[in-house]
Amino acid sequence: MTAAAALLTDGLTKSYGARQVLHGVNLRVPVGTLFGFLGPNGAGKTTTIRILLGLLRRSGGRAELMGRDVWRDGPRLRREVGYLPGDIRLPDHLTGAAYLAFLSRARGVDCATEQARLAGVFELDLVKRIRRYSRGNKQKLGLVAAMMHRPALLLLDEPTTALDPLVRVSLFEELRRVTREERTVLFSSHTLAEVEELCDSVAILRDGRLVEQCDIGELRRRALRSVEIQFEMEPDARAAPPGLKIDLRRDGHWHGAWTGDVGPLLAWLAQVRVRDVVIAQPDLESLFLAYYGGGNGSSVTAPAQRGMA
Repeated sequence: MTAAAALLTDGLTKSYGARQVLHGVNLRVPVGTLFGFLGPNGAGKTTTIRILLGLLRRSGGRAELMGRDVWRDGPRLRREVGYLPGDIRLPDHLTGAAYLAFLSRARGVDCATEQARLAGVFELDLVKRIRRYSRGNKQKLGLVAAMMHRPALLLLDEPTTALDPLVRVSLFEELRRVTREERTVLFSSHTLAEVEELCDSVAILRDGRLVEQCDIGELRRRALRSVEIQFEMEPDARAAPPGLKIDLRRDGHWHGAWTGDVGPLLAWLAQVRVRDVVIAQPDLESLFLAYYGGGNGSSVTAPAQRGMA
């Protein structure tokens, strides 16, 4: 049975006059998912999020949150959604506490308990006026504002901007907690390592087009792995499995790349005389570069693992 969708777009388009910035984007984010929305600046991520929030009218296609149209049902949906913009702007004359109290009244929700808990998690002083906050503390305040009413869906646009490493760890723990409660997170980022560490699934946007959507494990399986093999007795290269691309052969030492499940490669290596083999762990960055024309998918590799076949 297919899981219910917290977020759905079908053929979503957006144009400004003759300039089209979204080209038929089809997204489906199941309830309870930590979903990475990946792409460089200018790919269309923020435009998509603003359409989903009802802040920007789509040119065509369908956009729904929790099964309801984002434009027609926008006012009701906003109470069930938490949003952190990538370019957060805050009223500098208010204290952090006054700003959050204003949002609570506007939403008609008593957020005092969760607000205090999150402020403690992020080590945020709510007594200060916002004008005295550092950039990192303003980001923390934006996160508390987005999360304190315990929304069914969180839309976070570059949420780790200006956060120190310890706060980033705390944020990731909170987001995992959200999904354990069957709530949903859309985590928009251009930082590949963050998405790989945190998210269950990912969509990759390029020039306003969705070029991939799958779970993280599937994405890793598609990535190239750098392979180095040192043979005790070099076999006939024609007998190697077809997935092994050999770039260099010299004195019983092969260097190349492998795509997909390593099972067939390991099975073949077990049948030949190998002194040493190094197979790099794939990461999203290498595949991301391939999607964006930055290389053949093997330009950037994760640290290798060494072992004997």
